[in-house]
Amino acid sequence: MGKDKKRVAMRVHGKVHGVFFRATTVEKAEEFGLTGFVQNEDDGTVYLEAEGSPEALKKLEQWAHEGPSKAQVDKVEVEEKPDLKGFDGFEQRR
Repeated sequence: MGKDKKRVAMRVHGKVHGVFFRATTVEKAEEFGLTGFVQNEDDGTVYLEAEGSPEALKKLEQWAHEGPSKAQVDKVEVEEKPDLKGFDGFEQRR
């Protein structure tokens, strides 16, 4: 893994459950060449962690502010993580 890879965590707030947010995140992450996971949280947010190039992570963050067509995103919190996990692909979790 090259030094140019980064890992970020994002928490997406708004109407993001039941609108195919997770499935669309997987499609976008794969399109951008990212690895990681996405999951719904009990508080109504969507949480994801992604690894890849800074450019690809920025694209995913920009997309997350819009989300799929039925979503209404209020806020996206992004936190850069210090270490890489070496995810295998990008998966949708519960």
